[in-house]
Amino acid sequence: MKRAKAEIVREYTLPGIDKVGGVSYDGQSVWLATGERLCAIDPANGTMRRSLEITAEAGTAFDGRHLFQIAERSIRKIDPASGRILATIPAPGDGGDSGLAWAEGTLWVGQYRERKIHQVDPQTGAVLRTIESSRFVTGVSWADGELWHGIWEGETSELRRIDADTGEVLEALEMPPGTGVSGLDAGGDGLFFCGGGMSGKLRAVRRC
Repeated sequence: MKRAKAEIVREYTLPGIDKVGGVSYDGQSVWLATGERLCAIDPANGTMRRSLEITAEAGTAFDGRHLFQIAERSIRKIDPASGRILATIPAPGDGGDSGLAWAEGTLWVGQYRERKIHQVDPQTGAVLRTIESSRFVTGVSWADGELWHGIWEGETSELRRIDADTGEVLEALEMPPGTGVSGLDAGGDGLFFCGGGMSGKLRAVRRC
């Protein structure tokens, strides 16, 4: 396994945001799940572009047109222009889902304490397959056709690239001690955007 120290290239302090539980990048804005709002942040300067008044507790994903948001035991499909909920499917966990990504026409859902990642049918919520992790899963992302997830246990956090078939860890980027990862998505220019949990921060981490 390849292992290296994560390079944090930018840390955003976001006024009015004290929790980040999910992260998704739509090509222009970084969307943050902050509890009672889904906020769109300008990655160039950290300013808030807009917000949707909708329950946004954990993982967030973008399929090119719509946002998907974990809210308690469900996953909601959202029109980002209006904030309208277009559809709802059951989440695979019992309120413990912690990451969300879109790839291959499906949703990929992290389960925190169960240490699993599920591939889910976005129409029905049916679990298509499950990948086991050796650590708590705190964010899920696909980057250049490869599956990554965040871990956070105690003072230890990493970004891990894994084999999507076996769950084998192929690469790990170690975050500084005390720096949590809660929400993860690949951005442009070889970066990841990582939520910082109850710190209310967003961080950009060098991916390559």
